[in-house]
Amino acid sequence: MGLSTHVLDTMHGCPAAGMAVELYSTDAAGVTLIKRCVLNADGRSPDGPLVDTASLRKGAYRLVFDVGAYFRSRGVALPEPSFLDKVTLDFGVAQPEQHYHVPLLVSPWSYSTYRGS
Repeated sequence: MGLSTHVLDTMHGCPAAGMAVELYSTDAAGVTLIKRCVLNADGRSPDGPLVDTASLRKGAYRLVFDVGAYFRSRGVALPEPSFLDKVTLDFGVAQPEQHYHVPLLVSPWSYSTYRGS
């Protein structure tokens, strides 16, 4: 199954459709962009997993969620600068043969994540 994400907008009680997300690999040599996408109506990447099982490698990764732009696009009046603009999650993949699901629950003022199934 690879690596997937799902974002829920806890302010409005719905999936975060339209939020921009970037996935990077990180190592001693630097940061490499793997994929950019805009979440679909279900708050998920439009093409299935961000990385499929065959391509997922052991290592360090970074997901960057553009939450400030998302909430502004929903008409939320945010202060400048906003409290949360981009939420960056750094995480490791130790067993790439397993499914790694990284959900994000987010509002303009808080977020939570975990390793999902």
